[in-house]
Amino acid sequence: MKIRKAVITAAGLGTRVLPASKAMPKEMIPIVDKPAIQYIAEECVKAGITDILIVLSRGKHVVEDHFDRSPDLEKKLYESGKLDTLNDMLNIAKMADFTYVRQQEQLGLGHAVLCAKNFVGNEPFAVLYGDDVIIGEDPAIAQLCRAYEKYGKGVAGIKEVSTEEVKKYSSMKIEPLESGLFSITDMVEKPSEEQIYSNYSILGRCILPPDIFEILETIPNGRNNELQLTDAMKVLARKDGMIGVDFTGKRYDMGNKLGILKAAIDVGLSRPELKDELAAYIKETAAKL
Repeated sequence: MKIRKAVITAAGLGTRVLPASKAMPKEMIPIVDKPAIQYIAEECVKAGITDILIVLSRGKHVVEDHFDRSPDLEKKLYESGKLDTLNDMLNIAKMADFTYVRQQEQLGLGHAVLCAKNFVGNEPFAVLYGDDVIIGEDPAIAQLCRAYEKYGKGVAGIKEVSTEEVKKYSSMKIEPLESGLFSITDMVEKPSEEQIYSNYSILGRCILPPDIFEILETIPNGRNNELQLTDAMKVLARKDGMIGVDFTGKRYDMGNKLGILKAAIDVGLSRPELKDELAAYIKETAAKL
């Protein structure tokens, strides 16, 4: 079954990047000239997804404004003859059908996904974490969609990370299936050293069947007394198994100050109009270190 719906979770407070996120959602922090969440939405569209729900929290209406039309700005661009920029602005609003829901309390990632139940209905759907921008020629979520279409099971985007990072994220119990694909039969959220199954963690992307909602509605709260999505996926993995996709593309943690800087540098170096001057500046700065 083709995946046509995606949920982007963007309700977090962004405490790791304060004070930048005090008045501006961290998802709106720009990578050169586009906010982080636009890269995530574009990833969905490139994968053939047509309907996107963004889970927001209080004070994040600016995200809705970004994906909406702006008649005054459009009129000004038209009158100024900036037609290429005008087309870029129009394309933002029409790239997909956007819907929004507010997570009224910060009750965990699982609760944020549960807020999407009415939007999703009875079909599989993609989940993209608002902190994680993944840039590559083959969209990461498209790689997961293909795995779902082939195996018909829930899919998690996974990468091998350091032991210290595993303790901060999650650990997957895996067996190789084929190149870049694994069978997942168990997992644990933020494991202690003794609980680690492998150094593969879920990083920012998954495809879930609609059964996940019933699981989320019945499991108890987990770590930090929050409803953890990993705990729900663990039930799914133990019952039916899941597929792990070691996706290609570079991931940037936009909830992390260093991640934001790395993203800006790498994207800047990929832009023809910026790369030469930026590279020269980097070399000049590096020579002084």
